[in-house]
Amino acid sequence: MSLILVAVISLGAIGLISAVILYVASKKFAVYEDPRIAQVAEVLPQANCGGCGFPGCSGFAAACVKAGSLEGKMCPVGGQPTMEKVASILGLEAAASEPKVAVVRCNGTCANRPKLTQYDGVRSCVVANSTFGGETGCTFGCLGCGDCVSACQFDAIHMNPETGLPEVDESKCTACGACSKACPRNIIEIRPKGKNNRRVYVQCVNKDKGAVARKACAAACIGCGKCVKVCPFEAITLENNLAYIDPAKCKSCRKCEMECPQQAIVAVNFPPRKPKADAPAAEKQAVGQAAIASAAKPVAVKNETVNTASTPAAEAPKNTEA
Repeated sequence: MSLILVAVISLGAIGLISAVILYVASKKFAVYEDPRIAQVAEVLPQANCGGCGFPGCSGFAAACVKAGSLEGKMCPVGGQPTMEKVASILGLEAAASEPKVAVVRCNGTCANRPKLTQYDGVRSCVVANSTFGGETGCTFGCLGCGDCVSACQFDAIHMNPETGLPEVDESKCTACGACSKACPRNIIEIRPKGKNNRRVYVQCVNKDKGAVARKACAAACIGCGKCVKVCPFEAITLENNLAYIDPAKCKSCRKCEMECPQQAIVAVNFPPRKPKADAPAAEKQAVGQAAIASAAKPVAVKNETVNTASTPAAEAPKNTEA
């Protein structure tokens, strides 16, 4: 009986000592967490897409609280309304940010970029890009395996079976950047939506020289530089045989679109252009009217001359000698 009592007392003492040690350790190594982090995380969409640049919504919430400022921080899924809620919790001001959208910078459709080989491997753009140059002659364009579609959590991008290219649904896209990160050839870019949801960009990423790029794709940028010369805002640069339009400088005048011989520059959500008047026809009409006017003028002068000449003849004196 005494042995059992000793065992109970010993175990009780060990438990008590362990509890004291754990209590002291918890107080000494305690990590304080600002309660506002949980409040901010609660208003976030909890998509954990990483589009904000932080590891999940909890990481973004902690960054907002610790930074003491919301400058340069944006939740692409929640947008400006969510950031205003975060600002109200932290007592800060939410800076207005321009909405963005994913843009597919490749126009290598089946018609513009015919296939030369057939890929029978794993349907993955990453695998295809690392094993061979693609089914077409362009080693820069879309591989068409749909890694971007699998990466999108919002069902905002799908493959078009007719063109073989991904298409972005602007109404669903949150600009989280998951599709851009999934593309091994970086053909998907996150760009500002632009004023009235209108934007102009180069729909090509081919950096080959003009003749090579045009042979691989009928709609490829050939690096001619005409768009650079015609842009009045210096928004277009030409590097490595490829033109690029800076969205921060572009004023959407669309002069570059009209100048591009390859039609590699596209303008999205703009109204259709008004058809220009037929200059030769207008010129012919003007010439015809001038001819009619000039033809009518000599006739009037001639009649006037005739009438004036006939009056003296009628009043001329008769020859009395006859």
